[in-house]
Amino acid sequence: MKNGLKLLVFLAGLILFSGCSKQRKADYPIQPVPFTSVKVTDDFWAPRIKKNSTVTIPIAFSYCESSGRVKNFEIAGKLDTGKFQTIYPFDDSDVYKIIEGASYSLQTNPDAKLEVYLDTLIYKIGKAQEPDGYLYTNRTIAEMHGGKGLHEWASKKRWEQDSVLSHELYNLGHLYEAAVAHYQATGKKTLLNIALKSADLVNKDFGWDREKVYPGHQVIEMGLVKLYRVTGEKKYLDLAKFFLDVRGPKGEAYNQANKKVIDQTEAVGHAVRATYMYSGMADIAAIENDKSYLNAITKIWEDIVYRKIYVTGGIGATGGNEGFADPYVLPNMSAYCETCASIGDIFANHRLFLLHGEAKYIDILEKTLYNSMLSGVSLSADRFFYPNPLESNGQHARSAWFGCACCPSNIARFVPAIPGYIYAVTDEDLYINLFISNDANITVGRTKVQVSQKAGFPWDGKVEVTVNPEKNASFSIMIRIPDWALNEAIPGGLYKFDDNLNEKYKISVNGETKEWEIENGYAEIERRWKRGDRIEIDFPMPVRKVIADERVKDDAGKIAIQRGPVIYCAEWPDNDNGNVRNLVINKDAPLTAEFVPTLLGGTEVIKTKGFQTKRTLDGKIESLPEEPVTLIPYALWNNRGPGQMMVWLPVSKESSNPLPASTIKIKGQAQ
Repeated sequence: MKNGLKLLVFLAGLILFSGCSKQRKADYPIQPVPFTSVKVTDDFWAPRIKKNSTVTIPIAFSYCESSGRVKNFEIAGKLDTGKFQTIYPFDDSDVYKIIEGASYSLQTNPDAKLEVYLDTLIYKIGKAQEPDGYLYTNRTIAEMHGGKGLHEWASKKRWEQDSVLSHELYNLGHLYEAAVAHYQATGKKTLLNIALKSADLVNKDFGWDREKVYPGHQVIEMGLVKLYRVTGEKKYLDLAKFFLDVRGPKGEAYNQANKKVIDQTEAVGHAVRATYMYSGMADIAAIENDKSYLNAITKIWEDIVYRKIYVTGGIGATGGNEGFADPYVLPNMSAYCETCASIGDIFANHRLFLLHGEAKYIDILEKTLYNSMLSGVSLSADRFFYPNPLESNGQHARSAWFGCACCPSNIARFVPAIPGYIYAVTDEDLYINLFISNDANITVGRTKVQVSQKAGFPWDGKVEVTVNPEKNASFSIMIRIPDWALNEAIPGGLYKFDDNLNEKYKISVNGETKEWEIENGYAEIERRWKRGDRIEIDFPMPVRKVIADERVKDDAGKIAIQRGPVIYCAEWPDNDNGNVRNLVINKDAPLTAEFVPTLLGGTEVIKTKGFQTKRTLDGKIESLPEEPVTLIPYALWNNRGPGQMMVWLPVSKESSNPLPASTIKIKGQAQ
């Protein structure tokens, strides 16, 4: 389907959403293929999804039990006694997010014991809900003790401090998302009924003639849209839009309230709050056909990608605001790049693709998925990063849990949903966005199609897709051509490859290779498909050197190394004496890729040559003898303990971080 027709369809609001509501509604012009229709079979993601189910989700629930998060619901529900058990008033949200992840996991890995546990947990949540629908364990427990124990971020009156830090609405947003996931996974309405009772109270309390308070931490907007899709009740959609429209212009940039949302053109403030808000805005833009929302988030996306994103796909340069800095300010050692922000950015980019049908949004999604997001969880699936810096002197280490546990719980709910990002459809098109081995059952228009994909990503660029329509049918298969296969390190040029790739990708159908029409970054293969049709794709994956825009001062005189979608780093166990921060890469040395099955679960490494630098006593920088240098995927760093790591590698001794000069000892004294 060509661009013009797609745009007309969107603007006319004729695209219908086929969810589980009683009525069909306008929605995104392109629809994702749900992860429940896609079974991942590869050696890269399938084990990670399995470990999320068997390791991450169980330990997350265990920490929620031991930390008191679950007990808060028991006390609020008068099933136990005591005071509020945890540190933050938003700790309820961790339980909701893990329920969401567990619900996703149940759909692909049925587990009767887990389902019973969820039933028990949901019972406790229901008991903690007040008769009118209010659900916020900190306030409920405090009121049991005469107001004592109410968190300092909340006030005596409900909702009053939500624009600041009370997080009452933030908690509920995650509740609503969990409730929809649980209902769709099990068919049970126990948690959904709790969510709807809560949402009806929020709808009663908030509005232009009632409480005009905006959420201090966005997410309820996305949750309300999901309730709308399930129920068909427009009041939930209207409430989501109210929470966006009531925001700004006299608030803080920290939580994106410095301007009305439709007037925002730059990414500012807390990165997680921002990406959740942009995702909610995209939902409204699609359903309400709101051009002002669409224009705003499109400009904001350009600000992020052209000026404020790391080469790993991470966003959020500074820890003070856990968010965005000024354009081109992208420090490496202190980079924040919160795991939750990477997940939020994936949410936003996926929605923008569903709106626009352009590959550049999936290019950013893929970059973030394989690098900054994946860095957030260990290979063992039981240790996590909150920030994901691009350089370390050994001070960074993954943790088993955090007092503020948003990142582990976000990982728990995101990983099982990854299969849902592989494909998307319209009535006439099947989009292949990610290259991950899988078997999928997809409906294109009225045609049921079984699709089998075999891919060795991210290590191998060869992909084979077998198409088996239920009956012969005409439609287009749109194959994303990644930006890295088109000599583009990132849309907009913030990062560039320092050479041109001469070898071109190849696509053949049933053995016939030809030049396919490219539309919005997709090779369009339009034909009448029959059972057994086979598409073969070969994306060259040479090792590439990446340079940053000269305005990124922290990367001056340095290169990053990329192969396919993967960004590499030097880490201490693979290089001489554990010193990598003083390394210099020989600019002209060859870069060779080698798969090592025994390293870090099996990974592709890059071998090259370089040298260490050292400062002399007179202050000069000297080069030490040449030595071999080994680079590993950035996402796999810190799986062998803390130590030095560096993504941006100097190519001259002048841009290096030399070892300090040796001291000379004379008569036992250092001079």
